Amino acid sequence: MMWVNGESRDVVAASDRAVQFGDGCFTTARIRSGEVELFAAHMERLQQGCERLLITGVDWPLLHDEMLRAAAGREEGVLKAIVTRGGGGRGYSAAGCGAPTRIVSVSAYPAHYHALRETGARLAISPIPLSKNPLLAGIKHLNRLEQVLIRTQLEQTGADEALVLDTDAMLVECCAANFFWRIGEQVFTPDLTASGVNGIQRQQVMRRVIELGFTLREVRTGVEALAEAEEVLITNALMPVLPVRQIEARHFSSRHLFRLLNPH
Repeated sequence: MMWVNGESRDVVAASDRAVQFGDGCFTTARIRSGEVELFAAHMERLQQGCERLLITGVDWPLLHDEMLRAAAGREEGVLKAIVTRGGGGRGYSAAGCGAPTRIVSVSAYPAHYHALRETGARLAISPIPLSKNPLLAGIKHLNRLEQVLIRTQLEQTGADEALVLDTDAMLVECCAANFFWRIGEQVFTPDLTASGVNGIQRQQVMRRVIELGFTLREVRTGVEALAEAEEVLITNALMPVLPVRQIEARHFSSRHLFRLLNPH
C-alpha cells in the first residue's frame, strides 16, 4: 500500500524532482505489533537528510502521523517514507518548487531474514565500487544507482549480500546493510566519512558494543583487515543484526557478539 501526500495512490507527477533528479531522501523501518521500531530515529534521519539537501517546508507533524497510521494494525512489515523536494523548478534550480512531496508505503517483511539469523549470511565481494562524496556520505538520499548495480550483479552470485569497497578499495558497507567485524575484544566498522550510509541500526549496535565492554573503532582499511576476524556481522533496520558465515572462501563460525546483541 502507498500514500502520496496522505492520499492512497501509487503515482507522483513526472515533474517531481524525485523523478527528474533523485532529489530527496528516505528511510526504511521495521513494523512490529503495529508500531514503527526506532521511530524517533527514523524521523530524525529524514530531518537530517532534508537539512543536508536543503529541502525546506516539510510538514513534519503530518508525516509523523501518516507513518504511524500506515503501521497501525500490522503485525509485521516494512514501512518506507520518502521526502522529495516536490515539483517545479527550471533545470537543476530549485527556485519555484512547490511543497515537498511525502510518500509513505508499507510492504511485507523479508522472510529470508528469519532464516539467515540461524544459518548466517554469505557475502560476495562486489566488483562495483562506491564513489566518494563526503557531502552526501551518511544520508539515505534517493540517488541509489550504485546500489541498483551492486544488487543486480549480486543476484548473479548466489550470495546473500555484497561486501562493497570504494574506489580506493577500502571497506565501506554492504549493498543494503552496514558491516562489523570482531577480533578478540575489539570491534571494527568502516569509516563512512567519504561514502556509505550511516544506518540507524549501525548507530544502535555501535552504542551497544561499547556498553558491552568492547573497544569500538571506525577504520578506513581494505579487505586484508578481515584476515584476523573471528566474527562478522551485518546490520540494517530490518535484519536488524545477522551473523555472517562466509565471505568468498573464508568461513566464520563464532557468534559470540551476535548472541550478546541478541540475548533472546
